Amino acid sequence: MSESRAQRIAEARTRIAALAAGGRARGGTLSLGLADVEACLPGGGLPLGAWHEIGGSGMEAETSAAPAAFAALLAAPLARKGAALWVVRRDDLWAPGLAGLGFPAERLIQVCARNAAEALSVMEDALVTPGVSAVLGEVDAVDLLAGRRLQLACEARGATGFVIHRRPYGGAAQDPAGTAAATRWRVDAAPSEPAPGAFGLGSPRFRVALERSRGGRPGAWILEAAEAYSWEASDAAHPLRLVARLGDRQLAPPQRHAA
Repeated sequence: MSESRAQRIAEARTRIAALAAGGRARGGTLSLGLADVEACLPGGGLPLGAWHEIGGSGMEAETSAAPAAFAALLAAPLARKGAALWVVRRDDLWAPGLAGLGFPAERLIQVCARNAAEALSVMEDALVTPGVSAVLGEVDAVDLLAGRRLQLACEARGATGFVIHRRPYGGAAQDPAGTAAATRWRVDAAPSEPAPGAFGLGSPRFRVALERSRGGRPGAWILEAAEAYSWEASDAAHPLRLVARLGDRQLAPPQRHAA
């Protein structure tokens, strides 16, 4: 495919995504450096000036460890360009762990909310605050009205929001009828593998499913967090790398099974 044709296709996808959003510009896209993932996203990247929801399965719905780590990796490039605010429901956000993922902890502001309604209110206020580029919040569920309010707040100044679905004290899950999010992800931990010749644990890996992408299409992959020192100082590098695509995979050769 020629470069001019690829550019025209990317521009068409951006216009379609804007129409799907009600005619409003999304504020550009964030490149993830992952062609397989970006092919499923409108405009070839993560929509900015919008909000995204990230959840997990099983115990992840209560601890939200993998979804929170994945959200931090997505938001890290944005946090390097402005302040980042994280609304927590329990005081268990570990800043050294974020720094290990390459998230600039020195730019992070933490706010502890008493309930989901207060968390959403704080997110709305933060999204319209000058100098804030990314807002992350732990919320059980977001109904259509609250989701629309979040989207309007994102569009006000072009900030990007990340709703991390979490029930910090357990309880029954809430399943709203619809969503106003630009994308919806389901993220669970995947077994890590050490580098060749190394011992111990490897870089964190995630089983990632893009369940919904407005103007795009779903997909599923296994992604790995790149070493923070290899990308955090360069705008050209990215915090995630592809390990494998999920679905429609052929079996390994018989001799590999024997080994």
